[in-house]
Amino acid sequence: MDCRFCKTPLQHVFIDLVNSPASNSYLTHQQLNEPETFYPLKVFTCHNCFLVQVDEYKKSDAIFDNDYAYFSSFSTSWLAHAKRYVAAMTKRFSLAGDSQVIEIASNDGYLLQYFVERQIPVLGIEPTANTAAVAIRKGVPSMTRFFGTELARELLQLGMQADLLLGNNVLAHVPDILDFVAGMKQVLKPTGVITMEFPHVLNLIEQNQFDTIYHEHFSYLSFYTVSQIFESQRLMMFDVEEIPTHGGSLRIYAKHQDDDTKAVSTNVAAMLQKETKTGLTRLDYYEGFTQKAFQVKLGLLEFLMTQKRAGKTVAAYGAAAKGNTLLNYCGIKNDLIDFVVDANPAKQGKFLPASHIPVVQEHVLREIKPDFVLILPWNLTDEITRQLSYIRDWGGQFVVPIPSVRVL
Repeated sequence: MDCRFCKTPLQHVFIDLVNSPASNSYLTHQQLNEPETFYPLKVFTCHNCFLVQVDEYKKSDAIFDNDYAYFSSFSTSWLAHAKRYVAAMTKRFSLAGDSQVIEIASNDGYLLQYFVERQIPVLGIEPTANTAAVAIRKGVPSMTRFFGTELARELLQLGMQADLLLGNNVLAHVPDILDFVAGMKQVLKPTGVITMEFPHVLNLIEQNQFDTIYHEHFSYLSFYTVSQIFESQRLMMFDVEEIPTHGGSLRIYAKHQDDDTKAVSTNVAAMLQKETKTGLTRLDYYEGFTQKAFQVKLGLLEFLMTQKRAGKTVAAYGAAAKGNTLLNYCGIKNDLIDFVVDANPAKQGKFLPASHIPVVQEHVLREIKPDFVLILPWNLTDEITRQLSYIRDWGGQFVVPIPSVRVL
């Protein structure tokens, strides 16, 4: 296997999470007695460009099918983040009724709806038909396609180019990252702006966020590596921000290399210096991560078995992809966790892949009154503990698994 970016043969294993189903392949009751397909989940570090990447064992068109279960709008904090972004970008780049905003991986219109409210023209590009249909019902024009150079050429033929081209948590999802970035360059107006948000691999390592690794995430990104990828397609970083979403992310700002209308922020050099100082440009920094993940496995299994021996009930909240990675790596089944609550109707009534834990509505939590609620989407801990604060009424406690198992 060669590096997706620089084509260097990959020799250094970052972490091996062994085998698991695709994290969003939720099961119906009828499927519980059918075989499940498991895929290797081994991650490598390129010793040349330091792109951390998983092999493409599961094809992207099989992951992002017409029954995709992730809808962005079910998180109130994520909606608030999107609304703040729209306000900030509209002001910073003077977007108006004669501007064009294009979002790649626009999901259910969670973000573009706020541009529509401001009467700024938008186009969403979303490969999953069911989420795109929800966006269209919100008044967000959407194309059900994967983005790359082929679609970029089609958009150019239609006279469509972007003043603002954005993508949140999509750059890590694309198997051919060079084709993806090349396509963005094509549809960007000469003075247009690209913004991308993605989880920072620095936080993944420092905070032991191994559960953010799953087949849908092909790449785990640093500013250093992303800058090289964009430069290879004649795009230049002119700003970068650290933001708290998804356990610590970066928002990058890019422009055409020959666009002299935007000054390069001092944030660019500062971020490169921070990553270099931390060790992201040294191979030894990436070693030993498997052992850190293994300690979480031991801690979580010990906690769950202790509670079961004591006759306690443990439920989970959030049927998130990261939760499936965690549960399947730890070998946890529905004998240790009774059920998982999720607000998304597309997941309710189904079962988590491999673990076969049932996904239920929130009222079940009030009826069963579990002793512990394990928060699987730990990045939303504040939002979830506020929402479910009533479990304290019966002595219930929250448990967070990352970066180490702890009871709140």
